[in-house]
Amino acid sequence: MVKIIDYKQSENAGGKTFISLKLQGGVEAIQSQQTGRFYLTAKTCFIPSTFDEKTAKELIGSSMPGNVARVEADPYEYTVKETGEVLTLSHRYEYVPEKQSLLGEYAKHEKQAYIDTLS
Repeated sequence: MVKIIDYKQSENAGGKTFISLKLQGGVEAIQSQQTGRFYLTAKTCFIPSTFDEKTAKELIGSSMPGNVARVEADPYEYTVKETGEVLTLSHRYEYVPEKQSLLGEYAKHEKQAYIDTLS
């Protein structure tokens, strides 16, 4: 499940404004590469919508099936606001509806089963 936690108004290339909803996935434990200690986090992403601002505000706090998944992307630079450090990233986070998420897991399993038969 993902939860709608915020929204923002943006402008497309043609100058038309639209509302994007900020989605947050479930809590997960991640191990720090520097300290080795675990911390809790939740992946977030924005998804465009056709809603007006009033509707977007009313949707904050509601949940819907699916998850926020890491997706490979072309490398890009990201500046950490707190430190000013510039990182090169090659992934982004996207909303994946529940059915597509399950199909993706099935496809990975089938692909691995096929690879195993070739060994």
